[in-house]
Amino acid sequence: MFGTDIGIDLGTANILVCVKGKGLVICEPSVIAMNLDTSKIVAIGEEARKMIGRTPGNIKAIRPLKDGVIADYEITASILKYSIHKVCGKPLFSKPRVVVCVPSGGTDVEKRAVLEAVAQAAAKEVYLISEPMAAAIGCGLDISAPSGNMVIDIGGGTTDVAVISLNGEVVSESIRIGGYHFEEAIIRYIKRTYNIAIGESTAEEIKIEIGTVYPKPTMRMTVRGLDLVSGLPSNIEISALDVYKAFEEPVKSIIQLIKDVLEITPPELAADIIRKGMMLTGGGALLRGFDMLIEEETGVPVQVPNDPLTCVARGTEEVLKNLNKIKNTSILLSRKF
Repeated sequence: MFGTDIGIDLGTANILVCVKGKGLVICEPSVIAMNLDTSKIVAIGEEARKMIGRTPGNIKAIRPLKDGVIADYEITASILKYSIHKVCGKPLFSKPRVVVCVPSGGTDVEKRAVLEAVAQAAAKEVYLISEPMAAAIGCGLDISAPSGNMVIDIGGGTTDVAVISLNGEVVSESIRIGGYHFEEAIIRYIKRTYNIAIGESTAEEIKIEIGTVYPKPTMRMTVRGLDLVSGLPSNIEISALDVYKAFEEPVKSIIQLIKDVLEITPPELAADIIRKGMMLTGGGALLRGFDMLIEEETGVPVQVPNDPLTCVARGTEEVLKNLNKIKNTSILLSRKF
């Protein structure tokens, strides 16, 4: 099979892969289950995610990316190789060209680690693009115009905020707070308030079912966990108000980041943003009321595109379609052949 151009959104929570001309073809959790005795991979993706908190001692479910960066190089390379081979097969004649996303606040060392990991996973050419830039392209924003576009991308491990104009990021900031930290906040809150221990999968289910950044006491959910006093399994009922309180700290940090970026945005671009509004993307955009809260706190309109979870990945496909034109522009951060 000849080489196929592919775009990868390598996230803390999920890995999304687009193929040029075909769109999104893979959306799997960034999780690997490994046998610690033999160092062999037992499962990857959704199958491995289902094992979190349920494995015997010799099998461990691992997230190789933490806060948007590679925490385990070898396992990340394995996930990438699995994804590339799943899309392309094992390339016989040529390897694929790959565009991969990284947080805008990543260091040179972290970017180099991504380049090396993707190259090791059988790629011919690797190009890096920042997540907010890819999100803006995936949303259909005109990033080449002399006009300000502001993108807020709330991923699994990081939140990136950038003001884009003339194919470049004029202002960009990033913090290592994302969807995974919302789940950790739920776990801590339930433990502190109800003396009940729950796992990652249960916290994620709570976030999806009744997660909100606006209090909606009518939404309720029964949660099963371990009573830390008796040591026995227990059921409790929690409300969306509980989740709202759990989310207060990470939400406050994200709102402050947005305000900080707006404060240092040049006045002409700020005027464009007020007129056009901000674009909210990533899995965090699916949290109930987040767009309304940001609009309330900043006074700037907020738009949420269709399927905000895949905006970054779809942006990489658009980059691949025009790769020969833009590979030497500021849109792409770095590359490796």
